[in-house]
Amino acid sequence: MHFKYPELLYALFLLLIPIIVHLFQLRKFQKVPFTNVAFLKEATIQTRKSSQIKKWLILCTRLLLLATIVFAFAQPFTSKSNTFKTKKETVIYLDNSFSLQAKGNQGELLKRAVQDIISHVPDTDNISLLTNDNTYKNTNIKAIKNDLLQLGYSSNHLTAEAALLKSKTFFSKDQGTIKHLVFISDFQQDESNFNPKSDSLTTIHLVKLQPVNTSNITIDSAYISKKTASSLELKVLIKNSGNSIDNLPVSLFSDNKLIAKTSVAIGDAVETTFSIPVHEIVNGKITIDDINLQFDNSLFFNINNGTKVNVLAINTAEDSFLKRIYTTDEFNYTGISEHQLNYNIIDQQHLIILNELDVIPNALSAALRQFTGQGGSLVVIPSTQINKSSYRDLLASYGSNFGTLINSEKRITTINYAHPLYNNGVFEKQVTNFQYPKVQSFYRSSTNNASVLQFEDGHPFLHQSKNTYVFTAALAEENSNFVNSPLIVPTLYNIGKQSLKSPNLYYVIGYENTFDVDTQLQQDDILSLVKNEINMIPRQQYFNNKVVVSTSNEPSVANIYTIKNKNEDIENISYNYDRSESQLIYRNLSASKHVTISNSITEIFDTLKSDTKVNALWKWFVIFALTLLIIEMGILKYFK
Repeated sequence: MHFKYPELLYALFLLLIPIIVHLFQLRKFQKVPFTNVAFLKEATIQTRKSSQIKKWLILCTRLLLLATIVFAFAQPFTSKSNTFKTKKETVIYLDNSFSLQAKGNQGELLKRAVQDIISHVPDTDNISLLTNDNTYKNTNIKAIKNDLLQLGYSSNHLTAEAALLKSKTFFSKDQGTIKHLVFISDFQQDESNFNPKSDSLTTIHLVKLQPVNTSNITIDSAYISKKTASSLELKVLIKNSGNSIDNLPVSLFSDNKLIAKTSVAIGDAVETTFSIPVHEIVNGKITIDDINLQFDNSLFFNINNGTKVNVLAINTAEDSFLKRIYTTDEFNYTGISEHQLNYNIIDQQHLIILNELDVIPNALSAALRQFTGQGGSLVVIPSTQINKSSYRDLLASYGSNFGTLINSEKRITTINYAHPLYNNGVFEKQVTNFQYPKVQSFYRSSTNNASVLQFEDGHPFLHQSKNTYVFTAALAEENSNFVNSPLIVPTLYNIGKQSLKSPNLYYVIGYENTFDVDTQLQQDDILSLVKNEINMIPRQQYFNNKVVVSTSNEPSVANIYTIKNKNEDIENISYNYDRSESQLIYRNLSASKHVTISNSITEIFDTLKSDTKVNALWKWFVIFALTLLIIEMGILKYFK
């Protein structure tokens, strides 16, 4: 038995007072002479004995009465353990990822979990609660009840390991507290190594929410598979993790207007194709009907009027191969000689090509350094008779330099397939034996830059430093057959396209997404992404001829957004949720040791309350005091 106010027990010393009064009586008996001494003597003895018994009974009753009153005010109680003496910390992690849209026995898993938390966590308990995108530290259920009832699904998916580590940071560093971590999730399989371990101070309770059905159909992805003069072919990949379906409707909308509809039979996966007129702006949405997870039943995309890339070639050699690559449907190509160059047009370009200049003037070198510093791309193709000093002044800024001209035939044999110029489907597979292009002479290049193409001896033929690409040999036909090689097209074409990163068909929320917006901003202007009530300002960097926009977890809602500069609409961009949660495959927690595993939130919190349950006893002592008072009154009135 324990006491809430043990200091009141010092009042028990007051029990000495009635003991002293009863044991040390100050009144003396007076003897009275009488004729019949024998009778009086016997009567006197009987009266004194009965008086002593009565007094002892009253003494004991009063001592017990006072003691029970003192005990009642000290508020005694009992508990199953000593945990009530120790401060308790409770942290709750509630997974609100999209996979919690799955239905359990009592509705959506997340909604049911919220109701159970509100119903079974005591209102007065101090807790910390976190979700994938919100935190509530040192609060109570009553204070955050409305927030929990309005809790939505989050696109910010945390792996189980990351959520566990984040949850532990909410505990204090006080080693004198008992810590309980209640981890509520469906424990969907992910790439993390989830191995929770309880210790002497922290007890981990895993609550696994289980759906009744793990089937789901998802729109996995969409891409442009073919482009003709009149139309685009949009392919849509749909995946199924349940039973086969013979007739699944698939609809295509543009600006909320139905423009196409088809039906597919699906087993594990199926592709379907829509035809879209070329040069038509499409703010598209593809939809299916599926009763399970809802977040992956739609996929947003948009096709804008393609922004042309401005390419300027400063030529000394023939540029016909550049004209064949940089065609007018995708590029604004300008080819001029070095003597006709107007420096004022440099800032308007996205890509500048130095095509076999013998000498690079100091003014041009300075202008090019400023141009690349502002985000422009540069391609350097040397001649066979360069002025090394002028090239050194330019290339030193890019960590490169041309050495001795080697008059020896070399084959270009090594392709860096992982390079961004080639890793976007240029090659179906890696080729180890093909008709290698070759050069008759080349410059030894001292550089640590990443090689894109290499000679057979490992020296670079084309290397890159950020947005600058440097060839180490002249491409003129008398020196190389590279311009007739199949490699020339994807190499220079992709350099041109990557000089202005037009927005993709769509982006996935949660990943680092970067694209260029072809616009010129005035001072203090800023771009924003707008959709209905959502108006956000993304990270952006302004250059002379474009704005580089970067996004990650924001926007957090899948939809088509308008890129705006004040009230001017520039173009649209689409965001979709990550499809990694569409596959309802879950972890097996049986291997987890030294943790509590349950599939019931109610069970976990009832156990926590039971472990620290306190049985108050003060009411019983009040009853005992009243009973003793009645007994004392009975002794005084009826004991003879």
